[in-house]
This record gives sequence, C-alpha cells and structure tokens, in this order.
Amino acid sequence: MRLGGRLSAAIDVIEDIERRHRPAADALKDWGLSHRFAGSGDRAAIGNLVYDTLRRKRSAAWLMGDDAPRALAFGALALEWGMDAAAIDGPLDGDRFAPQPLSDAERDALSSRKLTDAPDAVRADCPDWCVPLVEEAFGPDWVAELAALAARPPLDLRVNTLAATPSKVLAELKDTGAAPAGMLDEAIRIPPIAGSGRHPNVQAEPAFQKGWFEVQDLGSQIAAHLAGATGGMQALDYCAGAGGKTLALAAAMDNRGQIFAHDAEKQRLAPIFDRLRRAGARNVQAIAGQDGLSPLAGKMDLVLVDAPCTGSGTWRRRPDAKWRLTERQLDVRLGEQAAILADAARFVKPGGRLVYVTCSIFPAENARQIEAFLSQNPAFAPADHAALWQARFGIGPASARIGANGIVLTPATTGTDGFFVAVLDRSA
Repeated sequence: MRLGGRLSAAIDVIEDIERRHRPAADALKDWGLSHRFAGSGDRAAIGNLVYDTLRRKRSAAWLMGDDAPRALAFGALALEWGMDAAAIDGPLDGDRFAPQPLSDAERDALSSRKLTDAPDAVRADCPDWCVPLVEEAFGPDWVAELAALAARPPLDLRVNTLAATPSKVLAELKDTGAAPAGMLDEAIRIPPIAGSGRHPNVQAEPAFQKGWFEVQDLGSQIAAHLAGATGGMQALDYCAGAGGKTLALAAAMDNRGQIFAHDAEKQRLAPIFDRLRRAGARNVQAIAGQDGLSPLAGKMDLVLVDAPCTGSGTWRRRPDAKWRLTERQLDVRLGEQAAILADAARFVKPGGRLVYVTCSIFPAENARQIEAFLSQNPAFAPADHAALWQARFGIGPASARIGANGIVLTPATTGTDGFFVAVLDRSA
C-alpha cells in the first residue's frame, strides 16, 4: 500500500474508534482481520498514523480548524511526520485508494496556522477537565510535561538476571537498535520508531522465549527497584495482575525468600504462570481472591501495591484512553485505591514496608492518596524519598519530582512513562 491507501485506512479506523467509543487496539485488530491483503508493514504504518492522530488529536484539530477524522489524520501528518501541504498532496495524486487531496481551506490552514499560537491545553493535547489536575501536578511545567506524554514512546526491556546478563541480551538483540537504557543496569531500550517504521517483534526472539528478558517500561522497573526487595524477604505483590513487577521482585530477591502474587480476579492472574516458568522464578506463589491472604496478615517484610488507576501516565502508549477518561472514572479509582491501601496495610509486619505505585500523574491518586492514608494510619511514615532515590541511583534528585510523600516519574523528567512511587515504613 502507498501512503494514500494507508491514510484512508487510518481515517476509517479513527472513525470507527469515535463512532463506537472503543479502544484503538481493538479497532486496528478488526481492520486487519477484514483486510487480510495488508502486509505487516502496512498494518504498522496504519497503526502509527492512528496512534499519532490520537496522541495529537487536539493540536491536530486546532491546526486544521476541524476535528473530523480526515482533518485529524492530515494534522497528525503535519505535526508528527513533518509533512507540509505539498508533501502530503504529492503521494495522493493518482492513487485511487487515497482520500481526496487537500482542499484549499485545508491547504491554507496547514500553511498559515502555527501551533505556537494555540492555547496551552491545545499544545498539551489535554482534555479541559484534566487541566487543573496537571497544573497541580506540574505547576508552570504542565504544558511541557503533557506534550512529552503525547510523543511516541520507546520500547523498554528488563533483563531477567535469573537467566541472563545485560551484555548477553544486548548481543542477542544487536540488530534491533537496543542499547542500555540508563539508570538501571538491567534496563534496555529500543528508541521510538520514526515515520512508518515499527518496533521489532522482540517476543519472537529466541532470547525472549528462553526467559532472558521481559518487556517492561523503565518507569515500572524503577518502581519495583525502589521497593527494595532483597533475598530472604517475605513479600506480597497485592495487585499482581499479569505479574510484571512480581517477576522484577523475584529477580531482585535472586529466587530467595517468598513472594505471594495476589490479585482479586483469577482471570487477571492467568498470564503469570507461563511468565514465571519462562523466567525461572521459583519463589512465587499465586493467590487469587481474598481467602488465601488471611495467614499472611502482619507477616510481610514488603507489601507492594500496584494500584488500579486512571493510567494517565501511559497516555503516550494508550492515547485513546486519554479521550475516554471521565471525572466519574477518576472518582471510582480514588475509592478503590483508598480501600486497597487500607486492606494491604494489615499485611505489613512491624518494621516492614508498604510501597504504593500508580501509573498516574494526578496528585489525587498519588500524594493526596498517601496523605489521607497516613492521617488514618499513624503506624506508617513516609521514607526519606530524596535519600532513597540518591541511594538507589547515585544521582541527584532533580531527575525525578520528589516530594515528602512520594516520587513522580514522567517522560519529560526521567524518560519513562508517568509513575508515582511512595515508600511507607511501619514502625517497629
């Protein structure tokens, strides 16, 4: 397929997403199933166009003076692919599968409107109702922070030190552009893709099948690292889900001690068993539901709570979620988080540690949630987060946003997804 056909397909997918209010991944999958003639390169390019359009939806609409799917897709080509009107129109000429060429009004908008003149919320590609939340989070830096959350993300990997070394994995992935990600020895990064390119399918690599690495954002790896798990501990991953952080804890503990991987729903835990076998993690016991947790009360050295949240820190990977999120959904998450924190705390033994993590950038889900918890649980106190950061990484605290109640990671500051980590110690 040429650019014109890919652009038409992307417009169709965007229309489907908006009409049916569905996740982008589902709409793209359905398009691929109904257009089996499209090769993997075509599907990757169409996916790039769709996700770029969703990341830059508001700024593309402002640039084009129109929020129809066609205008959004053309705006994304200008903003993310660096194409002017002539560069866009050229490939469309003579392509019977292409959308109609740019109209005079569209061509004029592309040539005359500059994003630097747009309102702050437009340049940040942010829903209006979220503006007070991100202003509270980032102060005068909020536009730059949100703009970084609208960029293409890298592909991050975590070397499984139970089975391999970073140098061994890098040698296996030498043709993928993989390089050390920095901050953590076991973190590897493949840079963001450009244009119509695509990331390599690293899960098809023999090294992945042998359990040498996992796909995991650097921010998630840092959160697990800050938990401070060491060999011999008794640890509870309270909201384990598919087990990404459980696996990181198992490697940090060198398969010594015991990890209880818990989730309230058995279905969410289902993927963890194959992942544990592949990684060679032998110190993990999976527990679904509440019944199996009772014997653990007051006995855990470490309880990690990877809480359900809005996912606002993952908007560069899931930009469609940004536009579906509502204030009502945020309120529901706040209630869930408070209840989970209160329950998880009872498993921490005297002198133990409770670590609260979200992939959100909203203070209401983060520092303010911790503030409320501490006011009701005087046995817990926040760790010195600045000292903890310095001790773990040997670099100054300016690389992350560090407050009394936790650490905030963002694409703009740490080059990661948006994460919040709070480390709370229980008095002995």
